[in-house]
Amino acid sequence: MLSFLVKLLINSMALILTTLFVPGLHLARFSTAIWAALVWGLVNSLIRPVLSFFTFPLQLVTLGLFTLILNGLMLALTAKLVPGFSIRSFSSAVIGSVVLSIISLVLTHLFD
Repeated sequence: MLSFLVKLLINSMALILTTLFVPGLHLARFSTAIWAALVWGLVNSLIRPVLSFFTFPLQLVTLGLFTLILNGLMLALTAKLVPGFSIRSFSSAVIGSVVLSIISLVLTHLFD
């Protein structure tokens, strides 16, 4: 349980830092970041594998670059599901998902 809470806080902080670096992403407050991190985790664990399975040929043809588009879609879906979290454009979602992944990776290695 403690591990789950630590990962949730790390992802929340990564999301907050991402909104500071990427124009077009906006969080209303810290509690919104916690909800968005929770929804982001659920979306990535439930919906993303299904979409990855069905878009595998496209990922193969693009040598994995379509994965960036999928990550942007998952972040945009998270923004639609969480009130107080907004994304201005799809390009902001794609860039935000890349930055979010990098920041989350760094924070996870620092605190794990």
